[in-house]
Amino acid sequence: MIRTLLPVALVLSILGMPASSADAAGCPGNPTALGTARVLAIDPATTAPVGRKQFPRTLPLAPKELVLTFDDGPWPGTTDRVLAALRQECVHANFFMLGRNALAHPAPARRVLAEGHTVGHHTYGHPLLNQMSLARAEAEIDHGFAAVDTALYGTAHGAPRTPFFRFPGFAGSADLLALLARRRIVVFGADLWPGDWNPMTPDQERELLLKRLEQAGGGIVLLHDTQAKTARMLPGLLRELKRRDFRVVQVVPAGTGGRTAP
Repeated sequence: MIRTLLPVALVLSILGMPASSADAAGCPGNPTALGTARVLAIDPATTAPVGRKQFPRTLPLAPKELVLTFDDGPWPGTTDRVLAALRQECVHANFFMLGRNALAHPAPARRVLAEGHTVGHHTYGHPLLNQMSLARAEAEIDHGFAAVDTALYGTAHGAPRTPFFRFPGFAGSADLLALLARRRIVVFGADLWPGDWNPMTPDQERELLLKRLEQAGGGIVLLHDTQAKTARMLPGLLRELKRRDFRVVQVVPAGTGGRTAP
């Protein structure tokens, strides 16, 4: 049986309560947790691509608000450590999963969903879509949708359960953007990142990301839950975000309650 569940922060926002203080107060073993400040519901039918590194606009975020996004997972070990860090601070994030990894590692994929995070899509095998025909690119995207939904829910039905997508390597095209818009799929770019695919220590990654967050004032942050250094640096990053008065926002599709969990 499948049932629809509302994330804690969304329930609190419906009731008019401040999610950040309530989440922190109710965070097991961590009364000073960062928490999730609010849940932002966006309409896939009307939301243009977001992320200023690639597109003219980003999400409607207030100063010092950020969205934590993780690409390329799930991956055994690193995704588990990322989830543990988020759980410790009662923070909800957005994950853009690869279909092949979700099928190969369904347990951590389902854990991401069960712990209240938003699961979006990142193709099946991470090719650069602008280097193939439109038909092949759409087939690759659909393969990713079906693989992730099968891993999470046991079935897939053409349209993805959560209509959020990010291009691998940000390698999109005007034709692909038009196709996804017709299908009411929201395309996510990013506003900033530490470049965790490059060689660096966890401390260097954390300090670089904090510097860029201070400069930008917030935004959509791109990280990878397949990167061991990112998993190691995340607990310290979350504590420092709290100290610097940054607030985390989770993004969900409007009208869905954020997720449907098995």
